[in-house]
Amino acid sequence: MEPRVTLITLGVSDLTRARTFYERLGWRGQEAEETVFFQGPGHAIVLWSRAKLADDGALHDDGADAFGGVALAHNVASREEVDRIVEDVIDAGGEVTKPPAETFYGGYAAYFRDPDGHVWEVAHNPSFTLHADGTLTLPDFGAR
Repeated sequence: MEPRVTLITLGVSDLTRARTFYERLGWRGQEAEETVFFQGPGHAIVLWSRAKLADDGALHDDGADAFGGVALAHNVASREEVDRIVEDVIDAGGEVTKPPAETFYGGYAAYFRDPDGHVWEVAHNPSFTLHADGTLTLPDFGAR
């Protein structure tokens, strides 16, 4: 198996509310069969009913919004972009759990939850190369 992700599916309780949130952040979705797809650079983010996702994966879902141990990251090219995105998240109805701040690695980051509790980090990491198409290249950590 190659180390790549092609789809990220977020289980949501209200598809319309979730789609509206992400579209207020500037994403453009396409709906097919009660599923919303957002095209990213080399991947897609999918919104689907939380219950249907749990059923499809034969997973037990108690419906709790507790932290599930997963955070999705959105890296950006500058600190100003982090601040702008956090303002967009607030305007769209997201919950900022950690406001933008300096990080231990010399970057700048914030965390938020979408309306279904999915955790996102928005980060500027000057050690990572962020290409014009949105793809990210990690540095050679062994060269430090």
